[in-house]
Amino acid sequence: MPDFFCIFTSHHLQMVDILSTKIEYLKGIGSKRAELLNKELGIVTFGDMLEYYPFRYIDKSRIHKVSEICDDTVYYQLIGTISNLQSFGSPRTTRMTAVFSDETGSIELIWFKGFKWIKDKFVRGKKYLVFGKANIFNNRFNFTHPDIEEYDPNSTLSGETLQGVYNVTETLKNHGLGTKQIAKIMKTLVLQTRDVIPENLPSELVKKDNLVSRREALYKIHLPSNANDIEKATLRLKYEEHFFFQMRMLLSKRSREQNMKSVVFPVVGELFNTFYEKYLPFPLTNAQKRVIREIRADLKTGSQMNRLLQGDVGSGKTIVALMIMLLAIDNGYQAALMAPTEILATQHYETLSKQLADMPVKVALLTGSTKQKDRKQIFSDLADGTLNILIGTHALIENDVVFKKLGLCIVDEQHRFGVAQRAKFWEKTPYPPHTLVMTATPIPRTLAMTQFGDLDVSIIDELPPGRKPVKTIHAYMEQRLSIISFMKRQIAEGRQIYVVYPLIKESEKMDLINLKEGYEALLRDFPEPEYRICVVHGQLSADDKDFEMRRFVRNQAHIMVATTVIEVGVNVPNASVMIIENANRFGLSQLHQLRGRVGRGADQSYCILVTDHKISNDGKRRMDAMVATNDGFAIAEEDLKLRGPGETQGTRQSGQIEMKIGDLTVDEPIIRQVRYRVNEILNDDATLSKPENANMKTYFYTRYAKTFDWGKIG
Repeated sequence: MPDFFCIFTSHHLQMVDILSTKIEYLKGIGSKRAELLNKELGIVTFGDMLEYYPFRYIDKSRIHKVSEICDDTVYYQLIGTISNLQSFGSPRTTRMTAVFSDETGSIELIWFKGFKWIKDKFVRGKKYLVFGKANIFNNRFNFTHPDIEEYDPNSTLSGETLQGVYNVTETLKNHGLGTKQIAKIMKTLVLQTRDVIPENLPSELVKKDNLVSRREALYKIHLPSNANDIEKATLRLKYEEHFFFQMRMLLSKRSREQNMKSVVFPVVGELFNTFYEKYLPFPLTNAQKRVIREIRADLKTGSQMNRLLQGDVGSGKTIVALMIMLLAIDNGYQAALMAPTEILATQHYETLSKQLADMPVKVALLTGSTKQKDRKQIFSDLADGTLNILIGTHALIENDVVFKKLGLCIVDEQHRFGVAQRAKFWEKTPYPPHTLVMTATPIPRTLAMTQFGDLDVSIIDELPPGRKPVKTIHAYMEQRLSIISFMKRQIAEGRQIYVVYPLIKESEKMDLINLKEGYEALLRDFPEPEYRICVVHGQLSADDKDFEMRRFVRNQAHIMVATTVIEVGVNVPNASVMIIENANRFGLSQLHQLRGRVGRGADQSYCILVTDHKISNDGKRRMDAMVATNDGFAIAEEDLKLRGPGETQGTRQSGQIEMKIGDLTVDEPIIRQVRYRVNEILNDDATLSKPENANMKTYFYTRYAKTFDWGKIG
């Protein structure tokens, strides 16, 4: 652990003491409620509680009349009397009702629990303040479980016209910790700690970026007087959350660059130059050349390269990877390429073997299906250094795979692998190998600055010349005859077609056309022997899947019926049509990946998204986005807005970003600003030892030091 986190002053520690106090010592909590808050919400200390922010606010500044109630989405506050308290149901009471009245009319109040408390609460003729959201039942408005308190005409709201609403679980509600109780407890805590909350950002930074103090922000986020209070408090708290996240990422990056030494690749040798001059299958785009220059610069520094290579489907990431592997071999090292599926690993092996056929480079494929005899030969060649490039699945990181001199590992479709899996390569060398992780799933800018903020990022943002954009059409199921006719015309012109379904077997929950029914219908529309259809899905054995896939690759089948198993790893330039059934059941990122299976040849390609007319608003937005653009980064931004940061890459990963108040869908300007500020501070004070950074250092240490993975985040 770097030394700069080991120096404290008693003053700094005293300032954070109250925020470290166990929540059970707060008035109104106690040990049992503290245990519940810890279990349900992860709240342990005063500081945790203060950072449990409202997710919205209700305005209690206005008094309404019963006659004004007209909307079941609005909260109303009323003053009047309560009468006709009645219980219904037996032997156990199932509900209780009362009539609330003011001078303009009456409305029913309903409770389904808490009956003993309600029976003793109300006095006939006394005025009460009632607050709640109107509901409609049998065309009449009512209030269910409203907030009720005695009305005191002499009391004031003390400026607290906005009340925070907090997310609570059913368990908490059942133990008297609903949102109203949380709000009361929070008020007690805020008032108790208001004068002792330390600043955690440098004062000059707070002034420079026009932020309110942390003390004021925490007060106003919980006890705002108006919307302006909420806006200023939210900006400040978002700023600091992103600030410390970026500090963690950038310190990790700097630590790795300083401490994680690796081999140097100084030579651009014969293999690289020969391939570039004689065997390059097509001219490199300017974007590919730029990325190769960026990677070469990394490989000459002596520090371990940890670079993320983003490139849309078909942008030419694989040829860049091959040229970097040739650089490694020219410098006397071996290279490994790991892919998430056997299909994709096999495709990489076949592509690279073909491109290197006339060069003195030995390539091998290692997967779970590799025969024992072949495995022994691979292990032998790998250990004595005669094998230059090993391509495979996670089989590459098994303990019995021993390299003589591994210098470079490339991980394709990086989001399919966890950090721990990638780090397994480090155990195979006395030094960490250079690492390049690639993805064809474009990552929104905000995620690239957060989830991958400790990596250097290269982007191939240009498609090879001659590629025509895929034409995308949103069609409805009633148009199936037209779709069939179009498919037959394409096949007559020598093209091939994918038809993708979301399911393999019939589902009782979802009324979808599944793969089995779809396959049988296609057999009727495309009868043998005139047409040939192959089927690929995840429940086939590896051999059967490989057999069916090869039929399509070799143009021995006109149509491939498949599930999303073909999302990555199928490269058939002759395929010009992608039909996605029940397209609204797929995420945007997945739809874009599937679309990327076509458009790989010189012919015009098409993607047809088939849905019924009854799709959700989000489903319609996804279809509209796909039709509007082929830009994977624009698709990724829209996907982030629709699905949130945890789901945009198709599967949740450990270490997923969890923000308390930050929102990656809208916070890009803040993230850019704080990333710039953090770099500015670290450039000036790399060890955070200057007095003006003391509070910031203390806060960062108490939050992150114990879980900080110094530089080994790859």
